Amino acid sequence: MDLLRQILDYVLHLQGHLEGMIQDFGPWIYALMFLVIFCETGLVVTPFLPGDSLLFALGAFSVGANGLNLGILIASLTVAAILGDSVNYWIGSLLGPRIFRGERIRFLNAKHLERTHEFYERYGGKTIILARFVPIVRTFAPFVAGMGKMTYRRFMAFNVIGGIVWIMSLLLAGWFFGSHPWVKGNFEKVILGIIIVSILPGVFEFVRERRRLKRAAQS
Repeated sequence: MDLLRQILDYVLHLQGHLEGMIQDFGPWIYALMFLVIFCETGLVVTPFLPGDSLLFALGAFSVGANGLNLGILIASLTVAAILGDSVNYWIGSLLGPRIFRGERIRFLNAKHLERTHEFYERYGGKTIILARFVPIVRTFAPFVAGMGKMTYRRFMAFNVIGGIVWIMSLLLAGWFFGSHPWVKGNFEKVILGIIIVSILPGVFEFVRERRRLKRAAQS
């Protein structure tokens, strides 16, 4: 619970935390952000790490001559996102047989796996691209792809496209809007808005499923 509270505090006060980290780490901030994006996409035990909001904030901090280098961010974080999904795919491929045999794996959240599976049922292979913009599903989609034995070539095509679109769209959005006076004055509200918008698909899916189950129970 303390860890969750700390993560929530970090995300909601991202501007202040990032400013301090940029000053403390200097050029190593790029390596640290690479690690965060890699872990958020590559390890099924870290779906709680910031993704969309962090990318937008990093884009905003690349505005101006003394800001972060946008080119380095785009290149390094795109590699991190693609590499993370690739590692996640192979983890899913290795653990898939155990899951299909009904074995429980302690660090896996069954509800998250089920939600991601439903996402696949609806969108197919495009899930790898679409899931980039859906927290939790983003972390579990490549794992489920590996578990379901999607061919690696097909997976990588979706992985590369999704990684490039996700990283560039959010970094450039932060870079473009980051200098706007209203955004600068309401940065925490903007970050909170990004978080809310990113979880809305999951909320809609949850409501839709509840209604479906209710109708099934009544029939």
